[in-house]
Amino acid sequence: MRLFVEVSERLLLAAPRRLLMTHAQTSATLRAPRLPQAIGNGISALASAHLQVDISPYPSMEEGDLIELFWNNCFAASRKVTACKIGTCTHLCVPQSFVQDGPARVYYQVLQIGHGPMRSAVTLVRVKTNYPGGQPSPRLNPEGGDENQNLAPVNLPETIRRHGVNSSQVRRGIPLTIEPYLNMSTGDAITLRWGDVRLDLPRIQAQSVGLAVQVWVPPHVIVEAGDDCRLEVTYCILDRVGNNSRWAPARTLRIAACTPPRPASPAPGYQPRRFGSPCEPG
Repeated sequence: MRLFVEVSERLLLAAPRRLLMTHAQTSATLRAPRLPQAIGNGISALASAHLQVDISPYPSMEEGDLIELFWNNCFAASRKVTACKIGTCTHLCVPQSFVQDGPARVYYQVLQIGHGPMRSAVTLVRVKTNYPGGQPSPRLNPEGGDENQNLAPVNLPETIRRHGVNSSQVRRGIPLTIEPYLNMSTGDAITLRWGDVRLDLPRIQAQSVGLAVQVWVPPHVIVEAGDDCRLEVTYCILDRVGNNSRWAPARTLRIAACTPPRPASPAPGYQPRRFGSPCEPG
């Protein structure tokens, strides 16, 4: 009988604690966490290695508050508020082992002495760590150059590969094909480089995934690049979360010296991809 009473008392004492942990109230005063490295709610391979979550200051923030971060409902990190941090943003790091490919729900809760836990709104992100074309191989690229041997060179008509581009072809433009590549996905942005001139292609649509990309190089691009006996043609891919393929192995062409004169009005300037794209110089 005595044993039964002791067990009952322990269960009664533990019940409020269990209730506290499983029924945290979502508070309207706690903003959803922010992930500054996310691009369009997407997390890239580079960002996943050192992923930071920012938590805004909240009303009634006090010294001793415990902020706990959750990734897909699993505890990931915590930070205790000190006196000098009251009213400032709290930065937490997510262990890389948590950041797996696929969707993720990110939120935090605040534990204050004498109060039940308050839960924040949820931030939804999608993790994508697969590089377009696959991870560049150190074995195939031992010097760490800016090339991905997994990508196929651009495919050009046989006559152009053998004999180069003549003046009449310059006036018409040149067809080429980019073969399907590993991890091809919706939203991929391909930049073609013709000599020193770059051409941004339309983003990959869902119905085009797994298919070759047909490209028509317009005359003004060929003329702007000029004649060259060894002009390099290549491309790189930037996916929707910022993973960069690096450049494909270049195809070398001979461009006729008798190219048409440059147009009087310059062609529209190259509009670079968003800041931070490794497809951009520097």
